[in-house]
Amino acid sequence: MSSGSLRNTGQSRDLGDVGSTPSAIEKGTEEAHIVPEQEEKQALMGDSGASTAGKGKISGVHHQTLVAGACFCLASGGMTLLNKAALSSFDFKAPDSLLFFQCFLCVVLVKVFAMLGYIKVEPFNWNIVRVWYPVNLIFVGMIITSFWALKDLGVATVTVLKNMTNLIVVSAEYFLYGRVYNMGIWATMGLMVLSAVVGGFTDLSFSASGYFWQMVNSGFTAANMLYLKVVMEKVKKYTSKGERLDEFSMVFYNNLLSLPLIFAVMVMQGELTTLPQQPDLTNPAFLIVAALSGLVSFGISFSVLWFLSSTTPTTFSLVGSLNKIPVSFIGLILYESQWSLPNLLSILVGLASGVVFVIAKQKANG
Repeated sequence: MSSGSLRNTGQSRDLGDVGSTPSAIEKGTEEAHIVPEQEEKQALMGDSGASTAGKGKISGVHHQTLVAGACFCLASGGMTLLNKAALSSFDFKAPDSLLFFQCFLCVVLVKVFAMLGYIKVEPFNWNIVRVWYPVNLIFVGMIITSFWALKDLGVATVTVLKNMTNLIVVSAEYFLYGRVYNMGIWATMGLMVLSAVVGGFTDLSFSASGYFWQMVNSGFTAANMLYLKVVMEKVKKYTSKGERLDEFSMVFYNNLLSLPLIFAVMVMQGELTTLPQQPDLTNPAFLIVAALSGLVSFGISFSVLWFLSSTTPTTFSLVGSLNKIPVSFIGLILYESQWSLPNLLSILVGLASGVVFVIAKQKANG
């Protein structure tokens, strides 16, 4: 995976909502997709003497795409399931401390991989910090509320409620930027809202706090998607090459700047006092889950870049939405003790509407 083909890729780390791709990603990765697509077309259109080589080249491209897609699905799905296990399967009462550990581990791993020469990271620059900090505040709100919601809600419920992010983004683009969407997209939005409302009424383990924090999380996630595009343009004049921050630089800055903010939340929540008293800190199973969640949160950056560089933005978004379906059902099997048929049907409608939304929006974008 060469860093040159991935220079303009950018996406903030979200804990599970990777099916909804910001426009910045779609625009930033168009050049990265030209090479595999042209190679495939040239191989298909080549003369008979080159047919064997062409088939081999196509096979290699397809194989890489499949492996990259599988890694992306495993990382994004594993992140959600591991966080749910850490937050719900143990008696650990300091979720913000776990998030602090994940962010700290990401910073350390980025620096280690950069020193080994595997990745390139934008050098620390106070001008970048000044421009980037507002979006980082939104980022911290997004990941903290994601943890708080996932602690009280099932994986499938969280996945369906995350669709509300799409509604907020589409509505904001309509009212703020005058962007017009067709009736197919608004109809899909209606299905998302309906599935969320019915899901809430039929949820046998309903948690008001969980639903509240997930709605707040959708607001933060939508704000991050909308404002990130603005900040990525502003920060270009302060980077060493005059370009947008790449994925690993964004991971570095986001997680580094998040540490003091998350630490402040830990203090306000009283976790500095309760953390040393947590019995799970001596539980090998919890420590393994916590360590894996930190490693996977960093691995998502690699998998997103790799998959985006070997496929199209449409396929990336669609695979992200489709991946939510098995993850949701695995979550139901592993963590849900109570569920009803109406609730299951509402989840299915919500998951299906998420997939249809991606297809409808891609068609609308031409």
